[in-house]
Amino acid sequence: MELENVKKICVVGAGNMGHQISLKAAISGFKVTCTDVSSETLEKAKKFTELYLSESIKKGKFGEVEVENIVKNIDFMTSLDDAAKDVDFVIEAATEKLEVKRALFERLDIVCKENTILATNSSFIVSSKLADATKRPDKVINMHFFNPALVMKLVEVVKGPHVSNKTCEITMGIARKMDKIPVKLKKEIRGFVVNRILDAINNEALFLLDQDIASFEDIDIAVENGLRHPMGPFKLMDLTGIDLAYLIAMGIYKETLDQSEKPSPMVAGKFALGEWGRKTGKGFYKYD
Repeated sequence: MELENVKKICVVGAGNMGHQISLKAAISGFKVTCTDVSSETLEKAKKFTELYLSESIKKGKFGEVEVENIVKNIDFMTSLDDAAKDVDFVIEAATEKLEVKRALFERLDIVCKENTILATNSSFIVSSKLADATKRPDKVINMHFFNPALVMKLVEVVKGPHVSNKTCEITMGIARKMDKIPVKLKKEIRGFVVNRILDAINNEALFLLDQDIASFEDIDIAVENGLRHPMGPFKLMDLTGIDLAYLIAMGIYKETLDQSEKPSPMVAGKFALGEWGRKTGKGFYKYD
């Protein structure tokens, strides 16, 4: 398969990342099926798409004809088999749990065409942990978007030891067609590029908070005004999801059994309370 043959994309998972990736792909001219086991999540994704496009017309970003074409480009469906059966490229954006992703990739391998590439949006689970759930390991790759996916330009493409040059080349090309800036990682490493750097900052910020050295508000102010970051670490955790931070940390701890890799007490506490950030209305900050 060549890049120009990629016309249809399936996005598995209609949550915050999935529905934005779907919409961006549809805007970029791809035919998109967005699928999720939850009809409620799909309905929210559909409403988000409708609102975003209507607001885009008001702001003059798109014309009415453009929006009509974008709407025709995207379908929302609960059936994974129907959504994925005739697509050229899959982007999995489901929960960050290995067993869930392996089951999905095993099913996708059965449902999808032989030459379909299977990408995971995971920022934590490397594709070599998913590849052997399929009979196409050379076509299984990490394609990591950043939140919010409609806005953030960067996409990390990770060429694991099993990934073919062609798969990597096509994945980079699709990112460019979606008006993204892809970077290629020549080998797998936990956290990739950006999250490894962010983790170092977040871990130190959480240490300062857990030790009661400064409030999370003041730590954010310090990072925003001292390092000129557009968003402090606690605002960023609220945006990306405290649940995600907890699950990733627990995943690393279970793999390494290193006590230092356990989630911060503050993160663990908020995870238990369901205070996961913007998505729940409360994290470190409160949201309307």
